[in-house]
Amino acid sequence: MHEVALATALIDLVNQEVAAARARRATRLVLEIGALSHVDVHALRFAVDAAARGGPAEGAALEVLEPPGKAYCLDCEASVTIAARAELCPSCGGAKLLVQGGDEMRLKEMEVV
Repeated sequence: MHEVALATALIDLVNQEVAAARARRATRLVLEIGALSHVDVHALRFAVDAAARGGPAEGAALEVLEPPGKAYCLDCEASVTIAARAELCPSCGGAKLLVQGGDEMRLKEMEVV
């Protein structure tokens, strides 16, 4: 389960940023996890709660934005929205899709006090 490793890395980053801001704790975290990122959001939430225990991110509100997958079809030259990497182009049925977004995972915002 790579969500545990992702959660640990996220909380390490949050702890560093809280210290750099000379704050006491993080109160809100906003993550952007694309539909094509292969991250189980439910498992990540659980792992973040566990990794944050006892630290400055414990109890922080966790908001998750889930942008859709975006791709460019080399067959019909259209920009399309897709839900999975193996999906065919919804416009022409072509399989030559170049992913252009929706595969990211990033800490978008953080509030500290």
